[in-house]
Amino acid sequence: MVRYTKEHKQETKQRIITTAGRRLKRNGIDGSGVATLMKDAGLTNGTFYAYFTSKDELVAKAVADQMRAQHENIVAQAAPGRAGLEQIVRWYFSTEQRDNIDDGCPNAALLDEIGRSTDSTRQAYTDGALVLIDGFAARLAPHDPPSAHLKALSLLGMMAGTLQLSRALTDRQLADELLEQGIRNALALLDAEQHN
Repeated sequence: MVRYTKEHKQETKQRIITTAGRRLKRNGIDGSGVATLMKDAGLTNGTFYAYFTSKDELVAKAVADQMRAQHENIVAQAAPGRAGLEQIVRWYFSTEQRDNIDDGCPNAALLDEIGRSTDSTRQAYTDGALVLIDGFAARLAPHDPPSAHLKALSLLGMMAGTLQLSRALTDRQLADELLEQGIRNALALLDAEQHN
């Protein structure tokens, strides 16, 4: 029997979580079985239980990982203040982000299923969403982020809903126009906050 190092085991577990996150965003939580998730990671179905106690555990970890990655790769990299929020908004409402579900926003891809998921998955999502919201709020009101917390939550909800609708439309022109309107709506919300 081959013995793997602790680092190898952790790398393998992370590979499962990362590939599961991409598959979950593409096919949904209910549409992604353990066998498919393990195949995506290049592992056998029997290996699953060496890393996770259940599919629910993997889903919770994949959701947490996707939310963390969105924060680290987008929100944390954005400029401070309103300029950073505008960067985030314009990235979020880009056609590339809309059309690349695998690498896109976990909010828009999974939100409806997360609401019906286990408490641990919903908690993983909530924890990740709060980190995103904190990043938005710090840019909305740098001297008093808690005052902008609810506005930041509303911004996240508006963004996810608009992106979901744009993805669902079969009329490409209308879907693109919706993204442009989403940018205008988000910037108007940001500008209203600056004038309050």
